[in-house]
Formats: sequence, structure tokens, C-alpha cells
Amino acid sequence: MTDLNATVLAVTQAIRDRSQPFRDPYLQRMSDAKRDQPRREQLSCGNLAHGFAACGAEDKQRLKLMQSSNIAMVTAYNDMLSAHQPYETYPSQIKQALAEIGCTGQIAAGVPAMCDGVTQGRAGMELSLMSRDLIAQCTAIGLCHEMFDGVLALGVCDKIVPGLLMGALSFGHLPTIFVPAGPMPSGLPNKEKQRIRQQFARGEISRNALLEAESASYHSAGTCTFYGTANSNQVMLEAMGLQLPGSSFINPEDPLREKLTRAAAEQVTRITALGSDYRPIGGVVDERSIVNAVVALLASGGSTNHTIHLIAIARAAGLILNWSDFAELSAVAPLLCNIYPNGEADVNHFHAAGGTGCLFRALLDQGLMHADAQVVWGASFSDYTQEPCERDGALSWQQAPSSSLDEKVLRSGDNPFSVEGGLKLLTGNLGRSVIKTSAVALDRRVITAPAVVIEHQDELDALFAAGELNHDCVVVVRGQGPKANGMPELHKLTPFLGALQDQGYRVALVTDGRMSGASGKVPAAIHLTPEALDGGLIGRIRSGDMICLDSEAGVLTLQVDAEECANRADWQPSQNLANTCGRQLFSLNRAQLNCAEAGATYLFEAV
Repeated sequence: MTDLNATVLAVTQAIRDRSQPFRDPYLQRMSDAKRDQPRREQLSCGNLAHGFAACGAEDKQRLKLMQSSNIAMVTAYNDMLSAHQPYETYPSQIKQALAEIGCTGQIAAGVPAMCDGVTQGRAGMELSLMSRDLIAQCTAIGLCHEMFDGVLALGVCDKIVPGLLMGALSFGHLPTIFVPAGPMPSGLPNKEKQRIRQQFARGEISRNALLEAESASYHSAGTCTFYGTANSNQVMLEAMGLQLPGSSFINPEDPLREKLTRAAAEQVTRITALGSDYRPIGGVVDERSIVNAVVALLASGGSTNHTIHLIAIARAAGLILNWSDFAELSAVAPLLCNIYPNGEADVNHFHAAGGTGCLFRALLDQGLMHADAQVVWGASFSDYTQEPCERDGALSWQQAPSSSLDEKVLRSGDNPFSVEGGLKLLTGNLGRSVIKTSAVALDRRVITAPAVVIEHQDELDALFAAGELNHDCVVVVRGQGPKANGMPELHKLTPFLGALQDQGYRVALVTDGRMSGASGKVPAAIHLTPEALDGGLIGRIRSGDMICLDSEAGVLTLQVDAEECANRADWQPSQNLANTCGRQLFSLNRAQLNCAEAGATYLFEAV
């Protein structure tokens, strides 16, 4: 077995050491909650009768006898989200699979599932990040009935998987398996979609032409095919050993999809406390699995949103992760994938090239992942180099390709697209932020230019149309942090900034808001903390101030005299839009959110 990389080992140990004051009490709570018999045995007769009143006679009898598992399903199904529409039929598939092995299943909770693609650039996007913590709370409400021995989590997209995972970790004594639904088949190539969006931004094509292109890209049930947060979730879940290996990127209509759903249902019954192979989620998720998730994210060029979500997920398990950990791992984790927005391929092409099993094998061979990490399937993470297949009509498993089947999409550790993972920590007088460089051209990674300061992404459209951005500039969008407005993603900026860059201007973005895994060729210092509302220096920038963004050196600085900055007033919101689109219901939540590097969450005390 390959020795573990020294940096991976050191970061893992650092997480373990700093987490001990939080991890030890978490593990104790998990141990206290464990029962070798169903917890529902502790319920009163009235409690239990309420819990199975709607079940059929056979299920009622099984639940009364207390001899077999009852599995909770927490579902994010709705039929507006293409990625979640397939979940409509999963409960019946799962219940049937469980019944065939003498077990039962119930839908414990339905959680909200909003689509960032629908709300992008709209008021509703300001609820997106906060929906994650709400999903965690809804998951906990579903599981608090003490009727269940294990959990199947039905969710794919951006804030939904992190929320489900945080909620499940609050019931760390229960084994939990995530059940994916798969990506839609490939449609209009992502690079072509990007080109058409920029044409529309320049006024060269009509809205109808743009809509036709978007409809050809997002065209059926399944996850969007670019490598954004949703698909990064899937790689992360497999890297953490919480999903069946190789199950993420099989299309919804593939016959293998239903077989994998049934297999997940059967597997979760094997790892409950009622048997001899108990694998609670609070034990599976430890510092090793968190590091595996970070390394897989970096090596695949995944979503910057996980520099927030993984920190909150780790905290839910009593583990303390920070951006310095990401930066140290990024320095040793090579970029092995070239999936849009880094390249032209989508996740279907990645899967065909060898997929997660091939990627993990390459990283394990380099000593960059913990082979001995606990998992929900197989003996350890070393078994996650396998992929599912169908033999004689039945689900089977085989080793994933030992080398890439398409080196334009996926490579080995000996021949990476880049020797580093493409995620950088930026520090300087403006604070701390992250930047994804994997899709940024080498000659665009260091930019010094005057600031163009705006308070809302909608303002960029008019400036672009008026030609006021036709020069080198650093666009500063402030007041977009967690406490200010819930930290919406700012992809409405991307077509304009991309078009300016294509015209030869050197442009960059600095913001206390978010982009996501779809962020691409324009250098973007994001998640800047402290945010403007917390007195961050970003709130004192004025248009024309010089800003240096140096992603090679890891530096972000405002080149203005410190005394002059000190004499400028702190930023104040210029308008209050909190009373539209339901945002008024979340004002207390916003006020309690901590900074991006702490996970932008209100669920845990500050560290």
C-alpha cells in the first residue's frame, strides 16, 4: 500500500487535534444514543401506535415484533427540480426492496429543495444558503420520532446534500446511506451554452435564441451535467464513503439506477445496530473521510461552495476544518479532471472515462487519500475503486478502469492537468478569501487594476451596456455576505465579465458573496471575510482604488493608505429588500449566521 502523503497526514492530524474538545463530546452523545434493539421499543404503546397507524398489516406486525430494521427515508423530492424529479418513485422501490428482506421503511420527512438555477439572479436566491440549515433542522425533526434504525437520504443538489448530511449527523448513531438519482444525458455542450450567454449579454442575439440554447442544455430529468455544486456533492459523498461506489453518475433511465436504489436499501439494513456490522454515520464521518472529501474535491476541480459546506458538515460531526486545510491540501493534490467549467467535458464524459473509481484509484496510488477510512459499503475506502455493473440481469461490481479511457477528461497522478488542485487561499489587508484557479488562464492569475464598486449584481448590466467597463478593472460586489443578504450566488455577473475578458481587458471579481462550481475563467476572490456588514475593509473600497489580486502568491490587497482607509466610514446597506419573496421570514436567521470560513451557519456555537 502506498504511504500516505506527509501533508495529507499532517492536515488530518491537525484536524484531529484541534477538534478533540468538540469531537469527544459528539462521540459520547452518539454512544449514549446507540441501542442494540430498536429505539421504538422504548416508546409507549400509544407512541408506537401513532408511529405505524398508517402502515399495512404486514408492516405493523414487523414493527410490533421489534426483530427487523425500520428505515427512515428523508426525501427532497419535488418535480420542479430536474435532479429531484426521479425521486417520485424511489419510496415505493425502497419499501418493496425492504419488504422482500423482512424489513420496513417509512418516509420520515420531506425537506425543502430549491433550485439555484431557477432563482439565480432573483430575490429567492437570498434564501438558498439558509435553506441548507433549514434542511438540516427538518431532517432532525423527521428522525426525532425514534422509530428508525437507519436512514436513506434522497437528495442531490446544492444545499440539499449538505443539509441532509448535517441533519443526519445530528443522529450520529444511525447508519445513513445517500441515494443518488443521476445526471440527465448530455445536451448542448457547456462551452457552447457559455458562448451563447455572452452573445446575449452583448446584445447580439434575442431572448428567444438564448432560451432555446438553455432548453437544449437543461432538457430532461436528472442533475445538470456541468461540474457544479450538485455533482461535486456526488463525488464528495462517494469520497466520504456515504454512497455506493460508482453510483453517482448513472443516468435516471438506466436500468442500473433502480438496482442501485434497491441495493442501497438492502445495505443500510446490514449496518444497523441490530446486526454485527454496525456502521453509524457519526463513525463513518471522521477526520479521514473529511480529508478524503477535500482531496477529491480539489483533484476533480469541484465547487467552491464546499469551502463553506464541508466546514459546516465537519462541524456537525464535531470536527473543525478551515480554509488553511484546503490550501495545504490543494498544494499537493493534483488536478486530474477537466470537466466544465474547467474544460469542455461534462459529468457523463467523466463517468465514461473511468469515473470516481478511476479517480480514487489514482489518488490512492499517490498516497493522497485515506485507504482505511470507514465506509457504508465494503471493508474500507480502498474498496471504492469499484464500480457497479449488470451481469445476467443482476447488480454486480467490478474494478473501475485502472487508467483513464479519455485523457482529455481524466488523468493519472503521473500526468495531471495541473500539479496543484486549483483552489487558493488569499490573504491580505482585505481579509481572507478563496479563489478557484483551475479554469483561469495562467496569464490572468495576477491582476492589479482599479476597483469598480457596486452594491448589487444587477448594477453591472447598465455599466456594461454604457461601455463604462471597457478597461482593466476589479469589480467589487459588497454587501453579499451571509449576514447582509444570505450570501446569494452571483452568476449573473459571469457573462458580462467573461465578455470583457474576451475583448482583451484584464478583469477580476472581489466579493463577500458566493460563486459556485460553475465559476470559471474570470479570476474571482470570493467568500471574503470579514464581510462588509461585519466591518470588513471591503466596505471601505471606493471606485478607482487600486486592488491587487495575486493568486500565485495567495495575496489580495487594497493598495490604499491604511490611515485613509481608517478615516472612511463602514459600509451600510443602501436599501432594504428583505420584505419580498419571503425573505422577511429569515431575518433572524441571517443575523445569526457566522462567517463563510466558519460555514456560514447558525446551527453551531462559534469556535
